[in-house]
Amino acid sequence: MLSACKKVCLPSDPSECKKVCLLSDPSECKKVCLLNDPSECKKVCLLSDPSECKKVCLLSDPSKKVCLLSDPSECKKVCLLSDPSECKKVCLLSDPNHSDGQNSELKKRHIHNFTEEEIIEFRQKLLHWYDKNKRVLPWRQKAQDGDLNQRAYAVWVSEIMLQQTQVATVIDYYNRWMTKWPTVQDLATASLEEVNEMWSGLGYYSRGRRLLEGAKKVVEELEGEMPKTAESLLKSLPGVGRYTAGAIASIAYGEVTGLVDGNVIRVLSRIRMIGADSMSQPIILLRSKFAGSHANTIVDTERAGDFNQGLMELGATVCTPKSPSCEACPVQSLCLAFRKTFILPVLSDNVEFEKEKSAGRLTKTKSSDSNTLPDIECAADKCSLCIPTEESWDSSLGVQNYPRKGKKKAAREERTAVCIVCQNCPQDNSTKYFFTQRPEKGLLAGLWEFPSLKCEAEEDENFVVKSMLKNSCGLVVDSLHDMVDVGEVVHIFSHIHQTYIVKAATVNEGEVSDENCKMSTKWLTQDEMKDAAISTAMRKVYKAYELALSQNNNKMCKSITKNPHKYNEMDDMSIIAEIYK
Repeated sequence: MLSACKKVCLPSDPSECKKVCLLSDPSECKKVCLLNDPSECKKVCLLSDPSECKKVCLLSDPSKKVCLLSDPSECKKVCLLSDPSECKKVCLLSDPNHSDGQNSELKKRHIHNFTEEEIIEFRQKLLHWYDKNKRVLPWRQKAQDGDLNQRAYAVWVSEIMLQQTQVATVIDYYNRWMTKWPTVQDLATASLEEVNEMWSGLGYYSRGRRLLEGAKKVVEELEGEMPKTAESLLKSLPGVGRYTAGAIASIAYGEVTGLVDGNVIRVLSRIRMIGADSMSQPIILLRSKFAGSHANTIVDTERAGDFNQGLMELGATVCTPKSPSCEACPVQSLCLAFRKTFILPVLSDNVEFEKEKSAGRLTKTKSSDSNTLPDIECAADKCSLCIPTEESWDSSLGVQNYPRKGKKKAAREERTAVCIVCQNCPQDNSTKYFFTQRPEKGLLAGLWEFPSLKCEAEEDENFVVKSMLKNSCGLVVDSLHDMVDVGEVVHIFSHIHQTYIVKAATVNEGEVSDENCKMSTKWLTQDEMKDAAISTAMRKVYKAYELALSQNNNKMCKSITKNPHKYNEMDDMSIIAEIYK
């Protein structure tokens, strides 16, 4: 195979290596040297001692790399296999133009797959890194509980809360939840109102409802025992998908099953150079098969739970969507995206530079063009996992070329009229706010909100408060005071760009009736609102109302200060009317 090398000249006799220096003694490198002083090489490890490589180490064990010398024992630098004849996937030695049957088969093998050697190395390095770097999180501590049932419940709650929500946000909610409902039996006794109150502010409220439904099912139908396999978890618990079922089964029970979430897809996409649009039809279809197959293949059979958590941790803390910390990655040596971004451009540049120099055609300084790197190109025809042919490699993105981001569907625009009704109660000197409860199904199901009405036409935005209250919920108001035009408040849901047009008014006792309201209603004080099941959107609306009141009060104070005598004989309502007329 050495004689067939057309792209990178690495003759069988290492002493004849003129183009890419991979000699055991870096000081003998005459033609291509990454640094003037090879001993200072920190970025691309070509040192005889890989342990000195500080920035980019291809692999900690040089005997398992890509052998570019006839004698693998002399390979000190870039080596992926101990036997060059076994180089099937990442090959710098074979002739890409050679079309015999054997070579044709080699070309068709996906670079997107792992070899057995790579799987072993991946497991060892990831687990070693995870043991040293894992974050201390409350659900990880509870996952060590001796009671399998309790362990599974603790993992289940954490995984549901972590869906679409950052770890830092979840920690406090998780601790309060587990304090209030420490077992699945405790949760089964809760009401939906209590669950919504606990979940308030966490978003995606259907998650909490499904946890409650699942707990009731475990207690009432499964004799209080959590399902013990990924398959039974998937079938038995509402709101538990394949990923969550696998997480519970592997972390709580040690079941050898892989996980596929956004973090895992990103890590595997970069390691195996899966560049297709992550939202494209091929990837959607292949996600459960290909990524799931990879996850099931590489998962450690002895420590499945730790391996899966390590893989997710890697995606969350190192292999992040933006600004990934490649220098800290424990599986950097296996990452083809890393190699394409950082290693091969250097080698390619040096080889072409030397060719031009030896031919006497060198007219400019070295430049790097690494858009075509034959050693890590997928040889399969029309591969649906590669970067689409109509799209180019963006060198400014580096490893972030993988996976390609899908085009998000534009959120639909909605505008909703909202009225904050404030009631002064002289008997207990309190102020209360009127709330209605949303339907039990649909967006923000069962949560409390200020009276709201979707604007179907532009004229609906200039609503009359009395009419809007009657039409939206059936609240009848005789007289309104202290009207405040709060303005617009924008809140972005996952699929809706919601704009609230907010007005506020005060009513006195005896001037309002909720007897004919067509939905559940209640009056809440400001303190009661803190613990109520109110959505983040409505809390944002209330903050805008407080800000508007503050600004109005400042305006009033300035006006009175400027004209104190004008307002001496006027009552409060007359003063307000005069200032805002």
